[in-house]
Amino acid sequence: MGQLVSVVKQSTAKNGIIRYETNRSLTGSGHETYVAGREIVSDRAPDELAKRLFAMGDGQQVQAIHIFSNIVTVELAPHGSADGIETLIRDLYTHYLPGVTPSL
Repeated sequence: MGQLVSVVKQSTAKNGIIRYETNRSLTGSGHETYVAGREIVSDRAPDELAKRLFAMGDGQQVQAIHIFSNIVTVELAPHGSADGIETLIRDLYTHYLPGVTPSL
């Protein structure tokens, strides 16, 4: 359940910054900026995506995130890896994954 978010374009990492363009808006017309180490208190779609990105790997891969409409800009930490970022974006709205039993 849940529609996948398509990453329609991904820029090549330049100075540790990668930009992903999706097929849907995540913030409407607002800008959202997240920095590693700062608490994210809300649970809107961009907030949830930022939490997931900061938690990936060893939790030290991503330094900052900026989301504006359908553009997700990720600043990698020194020696950070972009492996798995596109999958996290794609699966943002997927609620039921294979092998997961929904709670009643």
